[in-house]
Amino acid sequence: MARKKTPEPHPNHERWLISYSDFITLLFAVFVTLYAMSQTDKKKVDQVAASYRTAFGVTTGTTSGRPQIMNNADMMPIPSMRMQQKNIEKLKPKGDTTTKTQATKKDFKEMLVALEKFLIEKKAQDKVNVDITKRGLVISMTEAGFFDSGSATLKPSSYELLAKMAETLQPYNNDISFEGHTDNIPMRSTLFPSNWELSTGRATSLARYFMDRHGLSPERVSITGYAEYRPVADNSTEEGRKQNRRVDLVLLVGGTPAADNAEPEEQEPSITAPPQRFPKIPF
Repeated sequence: MARKKTPEPHPNHERWLISYSDFITLLFAVFVTLYAMSQTDKKKVDQVAASYRTAFGVTTGTTSGRPQIMNNADMMPIPSMRMQQKNIEKLKPKGDTTTKTQATKKDFKEMLVALEKFLIEKKAQDKVNVDITKRGLVISMTEAGFFDSGSATLKPSSYELLAKMAETLQPYNNDISFEGHTDNIPMRSTLFPSNWELSTGRATSLARYFMDRHGLSPERVSITGYAEYRPVADNSTEEGRKQNRRVDLVLLVGGTPAADNAEPEEQEPSITAPPQRFPKIPF
């Protein structure tokens, strides 16, 4: 007996609806995502646009809502790099670029007369003493006129006197020695453990002022601290101690730092303080 054949199923012509529905669902999800992103970024775009309007001087009117241009008086020009470079160059101290000569004895006398005349005009004879020695022109500045007690910071009130000294010394290229001195009263502080540090600190502060403010070439500078061991007066009296607390600026003859009262071959070695690490001293 022959087996009965199973009839073939009819082809399903509606299967494309499944793929189509999947496509529509994915497309809907994409548009929903894009819409959500656009709503989030709109605030950021508005903020960026507002910052650009402010930067370029465009503001929105309160009544019409249209962009308006700010008044020129309220706008500040953006400085150019070239202008900033010129301003920086103006602030730089002028170095020893002019032609200079070695000061002679005649020049020393002229500088002494000019400085003493200026000191008389400013009534500052008690603050500065000017003298000519074998070493050269010695400008001795007392503690009272230039430093507070126990400090190595220059007083702003002394800048006028220092500017006159720099102007007087400007034409000459002799070496300059800055020498700090103190009295014999012991110094005890965190910044200055002894008179060695105080005397050297004051000489350094003065030298840095001339180099930074008046363009003194560092190659011409020497700095020494003698503490209380080079007195010019008796330390047993207050007046003597006042004279010993000083900083000497010495415009050297021929640039050789020789002692005042000794020949070069008989000069004893100077007492030198042990190496110290000094902090930067403001002025």
